[in-house]
Amino acid sequence: MAAEIELDRRVIAREELVEALAVSAAETTSVTEAEQETVPSPVPGSVVPPWRNGLPVAVLAPDYQRILRVLEERRPAGEGPVKAKELAAELGLGTTPAKVEGVRSKARRLAERGWLLLEASGMFSAGRRLVAVPDVGSSA
Repeated sequence: MAAEIELDRRVIAREELVEALAVSAAETTSVTEAEQETVPSPVPGSVVPPWRNGLPVAVLAPDYQRILRVLEERRPAGEGPVKAKELAAELGLGTTPAKVEGVRSKARRLAERGWLLLEASGMFSAGRRLVAVPDVGSSA
């Protein structure tokens, strides 16, 4: 008899837990969807979102913003695309291989997400382009 009572209590506790978790998950989903509509604040080392019309540069981490700023300042001056080594120097990072590769990696990430252009020569220039964004629900 005591075992049956204990089993009933556990079944009820489990049902209440499942129900509470379902409510919590629904609230988390609605908060997450609401947050997606707002502009996220940048976090150093954060993911670079794909560029789209109306998305401000402020969503990017400061390092990415600096790269874009340097390239955009070159455009009105009539200066063409720039190599990663020149970009690192203009950013004041120097031209050591580690710094150049860090800048190249960030610039490539920006180009892959449509924030700037990667020329066939491997040089970078200011410009925006839409990129295909994979479906969030796809398993690929």
